[in-house]
Amino acid sequence: MPRVRELEVFRLVLPFGRKTETLLVKLTDHGGMVGWGEATAPPAKAWSRLEETLAALLIGVDWEHPDTVPSGDSAVDMACWDLWTKMRGVPLAEAIGGTRTSLVATVRLGPDTSVESLVSRVNQQICAGYGHVTLDVRPGWDVEPVRAVRQAYPALTLAVDCGNAYSDLGQLVALDSYGLEVIERPFAVTDVYSHAALQDQVAASVAVEVSSSAELDDFLTLRAARVLLLRPSAFPSLSEARRAHDRAAAAGWDIQCTGGQGAGLARAATVAVASLPGCTLPCDVTQPPRQNQIVTPVVGANAGVIAVPLTRSGLGHDVDEQRLRRMTKESFHA
Repeated sequence: MPRVRELEVFRLVLPFGRKTETLLVKLTDHGGMVGWGEATAPPAKAWSRLEETLAALLIGVDWEHPDTVPSGDSAVDMACWDLWTKMRGVPLAEAIGGTRTSLVATVRLGPDTSVESLVSRVNQQICAGYGHVTLDVRPGWDVEPVRAVRQAYPALTLAVDCGNAYSDLGQLVALDSYGLEVIERPFAVTDVYSHAALQDQVAASVAVEVSSSAELDDFLTLRAARVLLLRPSAFPSLSEARRAHDRAAAAGWDIQCTGGQGAGLARAATVAVASLPGCTLPCDVTQPPRQNQIVTPVVGANAGVIAVPLTRSGLGHDVDEQRLRRMTKESFHA
């Protein structure tokens, strides 16, 4: 039975890319075992809430299972799962019901300075072993780049991520003529009816990203999509992410796990969730830059394949604490 004797919370500014913030939680039990968790792009109040409530919630308290720790925080929940599975000597993927030993990966490519440059980048990724590419599209950067990539690579499995940026169906229906597998996040997640209308008009599967199994229910009821874009770090707990997985799979949906941001721990949890049997589409943990990661081995794909770390307990990765502390903007210890 875990009993935490000390905790630390770290606020990091990642040095590469958009220099976003991430929160890390370190739990140490009385036997010296350590569990780690991460919240990527945390809300503004997350730091103060953790500082005010985390110590009273965890230190010196016995708990049987991560689900019995009512934190409501994804980083704390992840750290509890990491600690709990390490104490039992089992990998996180196995503990939550994962069955896969490796995952096919998609690579995500953002807008470029020109269509020609984008096609060149797609070629680089195909040569690196990727057979599935996801293009980020936005109004004004959509039909032309997708057409060019499709003409250059007629057999490539291609998806687009719309970033919730569209308000009408026209351009999205036009994109469907280029043999897309998935149209991700076309509208605001609150606009269930537009998702349903689009799914009725396109052959591609519409993918929706939600942050709770209850939020998913509206889409299931209206048959407003056919793919769940599952980002474990967006859920308050891994068990809640598993419930969303179970509901989507029971409805016959495909599931794609995504979560390439952060310092590596959230990516590792994404890989564990992606090993669940319903996660049928390529996993997305390849978003650069890898230089932001503080874990070894780094989490990513090799020749389009992601290994699930089943030979080690917990998340399956070590944290470089020296690098972590160099990157830390703020921390507290209890």
